[in-house]
Amino acid sequence: MTTETITADASGTFALGDLPVRRIGFGTMRLTGSAAFHHGTPSDRQRSLAVLREAVGLGVNHIDTAAFYFSALRSANELVNTALSPYPDDLVIATKVGPYRDYHGAWGPSARPDELRGHVEENLRQLGRDHLDLVYLRRMRQDSIAEHFGALAELRSAGLIRHLGISAVEPRHLAEALRIAPVVSVQNRYALDRPDPAGDELLRLCAEHGIAFVPFYAVAGEAAERGATAAHDDAVLSVARAHGASPAQVRIAWTLHQGPHVLAIPGTGNPGHLAENVAAGALRLTGGELARLDQARGQAG
Repeated sequence: MTTETITADASGTFALGDLPVRRIGFGTMRLTGSAAFHHGTPSDRQRSLAVLREAVGLGVNHIDTAAFYFSALRSANELVNTALSPYPDDLVIATKVGPYRDYHGAWGPSARPDELRGHVEENLRQLGRDHLDLVYLRRMRQDSIAEHFGALAELRSAGLIRHLGISAVEPRHLAEALRIAPVVSVQNRYALDRPDPAGDELLRLCAEHGIAFVPFYAVAGEAAERGATAAHDDAVLSVARAHGASPAQVRIAWTLHQGPHVLAIPGTGNPGHLAENVAAGALRLTGGELARLDQARGQAG
């Protein structure tokens, strides 16, 4: 499919609480090249800054980042701040807390509830903001998220956070969080080639509650942190050929077709791939094509 003049407007919009965003967003993790995320050498700094600016130029107004997205050479938050500040009025920046990395990049234990304020303040400093639009609690295998989510709810009441989300959770954790404070978004791993009954249930529950569902690794699939997968089954390739699209575009389109509350946050340091990812928001799959892809997904399990 052609990518000329296709902007994020083509993907439609959904509101994160009172903040409307286009359903195609941008994830910053791949910009850092951190070995912690298996991404190797980071993109050239100037090219990374240009990609972020071009994303906004293409209508993207939902940026997903985190203070723990960094390498020896790059900080995702610093790149976002440098490229986009002063921020456009409609730009929504989502970040996440919970995981912890020391200054050498080594992963440490998950943050305690009383440490989350420091993590939020670190994101505020790096992004140059006086409040954060959306903060996810990234669950780190805790059985209960109540104490951690409650700590973030207190920071929301204090005005440091506008909206709350949860990440890497099971359906029971969403119910737990909703008893404490409003949840505007759930961010979980979810992909065409990775069947996940718990993810399917979360997708349904989010639609029921008017909550955004934001899959990560939707393009990477089984490759996960290592980057976009090159393994494309026959169904994906067939649909891609029919539309003159790339397999990655089909995966993004399938993701968006899972419901009007589903957002996509593909990340890249490549300007060409950025344009392709944004253009995928205009790709409309037929009922037959979706059925074929869903059948292939079921067989993958």
